[in-house]
Amino acid sequence: MFWKRFEEEIHARAGQAATEYSAWRDLVRASKRVLRAYSSSFFLVTRFLPPGERAEVEVIYGSVRYPDEIVDTFPMPEQQKLTLLDGWQEAYLKAVGQEGLRARILAGTPWILAGFAEVVRRRGIPKEHYLSFLGAMRRDVRPKPFASLEALIDDYVYGSAIVVGYFLTYVYGHAPGTRLEDALACARELGIALQLTNFARDVFEDHCRGRLYLPLDMLAQEGLDPLNYLEERNEAALKRAIRALAGKAESGYEIARKNLNVFAPGCRAAIGACIEVYQSLNRRILEGDAPVRQRVSVSPSEKFRVLPPDKYWRVPLAYAGLL
Repeated sequence: MFWKRFEEEIHARAGQAATEYSAWRDLVRASKRVLRAYSSSFFLVTRFLPPGERAEVEVIYGSVRYPDEIVDTFPMPEQQKLTLLDGWQEAYLKAVGQEGLRARILAGTPWILAGFAEVVRRRGIPKEHYLSFLGAMRRDVRPKPFASLEALIDDYVYGSAIVVGYFLTYVYGHAPGTRLEDALACARELGIALQLTNFARDVFEDHCRGRLYLPLDMLAQEGLDPLNYLEERNEAALKRAIRALAGKAESGYEIARKNLNVFAPGCRAAIGACIEVYQSLNRRILEGDAPVRQRVSVSPSEKFRVLPPDKYWRVPLAYAGLL
């Protein structure tokens, strides 16, 4: 299995590091590999972050990617996935109680958690946030539908996207004259918007995994039954429901754009690029008429057009592996 071999490779390398700095550098490089392999859009926008913040964001991405892969791609029974997630949570709680990156590695902590615990301790991120994230991952193992948008946000999106936005906000920092709470509130709205866009884009893919994130009341408004909503005869109505969900995301993007100045100045370009890229995808969903079984995406050229013009020079460096 790729992840097992990768864990062994990076754990051994970091465990042999002579200093804390060299161990951190090894973990950041590995996290960057994960980010680049799994999310081209987020990889691109994070290239606009200052180097220190970018490294921590890459490590955070690894910490959420691996549990997500357990749930989505590991070929094993449900109970075994839940057992793996329980063990991962125990390792995380142990890691945040330890000081020193190399000490965690030598104690057997998975490298992803060793690095993430360093960010949690360094930035003062409440450790409970990651427990909420793992709770959302457990729900994906044995999924159930959501009665309403409010239930979707409270019972799932909070753990799957909002707290991840909080992680990033503690790294980004808030602007002088503003409060951390202001930045966290903005991150909450953006996290909801990003997650709703993903749900609207991935309806068919989620169905293949036994999941339904379209709220039941939104399906009902279009006369759709959760047992047969994907039948061909229902496609027009389903598209309307999907567009309605994407429409709910629009306000979050607009709130985030208007309040971008609550974040530290050095990180605004990356956050702004994230808003532009993902809202562009959201509007493709709102305005397009692609079949439900066809995943809507934004082409590299379209992404390039919505990026900050004064940062264009970073794009070729990013794909050359120099950023």
